[in-house]
Amino acid sequence: MKLETTKISVKKSQKELFEFLSDLKNFEQLMPEGAEKFEVDGDSFLFRLKGMPEIRLVLKEKTEFNQIVLGAASSKLPFTLTANINKIDENTADAKLDFEGDFNPMMAMMIKNPLQKFINTLSNNIEKL
Repeated sequence: MKLETTKISVKKSQKELFEFLSDLKNFEQLMPEGAEKFEVDGDSFLFRLKGMPEIRLVLKEKTEFNQIVLGAASSKLPFTLTANINKIDENTADAKLDFEGDFNPMMAMMIKNPLQKFINTLSNNIEKL
């Protein structure tokens, strides 16, 4: 299952946005309202949204200033969330989030809309930075 957000423009340089998203503590600011739990532990963070199980995301890969890949810590729900960052000018960058997961069709059908809403919220909150 693949989901993506529209490309957004952020009033930060490409480097500033990359460094902001590389610091996992900053994801707390991007979470939807009503997040019930958020904890950072080294190169991972754990969060829980109302009515959802806890999810731990691990920093899997970074390509300096261009891309940050987070992945599920659990192999039960294998997925990645990738932030792609591009320079527009010295003080502006654009970003797009891509979600890719390997779920059975029933699971995919159940989680597609909540996941799309979640990554859209992350994207909208990045745009407000």
